[in-house]
Amino acid sequence: MTARHRTLQQISGHGIIAVVRASTSQRALFASRVLIESGIRAIEVTYTVPDASGVISELRDEYGAEAVIGAGTLTSVANVDNAISAGAQFLVSPGHSTAVTAAAVESEVLTMIGAFTASEVMAVLDAGADIVKFFPGGLAGPAGIRALAGPFPDAKIVPTGGVSPANLGDWFSAGAVAVGAGSDLAPSAAVEQGDAAVLQARATSFTEALARARGQA
Repeated sequence: MTARHRTLQQISGHGIIAVVRASTSQRALFASRVLIESGIRAIEVTYTVPDASGVISELRDEYGAEAVIGAGTLTSVANVDNAISAGAQFLVSPGHSTAVTAAAVESEVLTMIGAFTASEVMAVLDAGADIVKFFPGGLAGPAGIRALAGPFPDAKIVPTGGVSPANLGDWFSAGAVAVGAGSDLAPSAAVEQGDAAVLQARATSFTEALARARGQA
């Protein structure tokens, strides 16, 4: 089994990817640690975080096989190269740029590329992406990926944006292999203030919703 297939299995198993944004690397590290220790085992460190590569590297060193650590908001080939050097286990771009997608796909690291329309999904799949990041998911809701499953039955789709504990089950019922959660899981105020209690509570809400969606609760 290749590393990218192993990562795909891990992400599918974990079910929830926390999208972490913060104004400093230390705040991103703090939030990521709290989320991991609260049961969220897939973390996407966005490249809007200062020294995102340092955060990724440190989390990889700390958590090893315990969590899957990826890089998000990759909008340039330099971002992709930097994330790979930091040890990112998956690469996420909010949209499809020929050069960025090609660099990610050629890296042999699991690749998740943003798309919203049927034409965009076709372009992303043709480019060789492993996962379609359905973004912004909140605009269409679960019905959006259910519709796309018709013409693209084999596409692996991860919605991001508009995902909450209240609708998490609906996303999985519609065909999502996992979901990405940003502000609902890691609210900006809690991240910036280092509010572990809020982050723990949000993580618990999401993991409990995932268990219900999978019939484990």
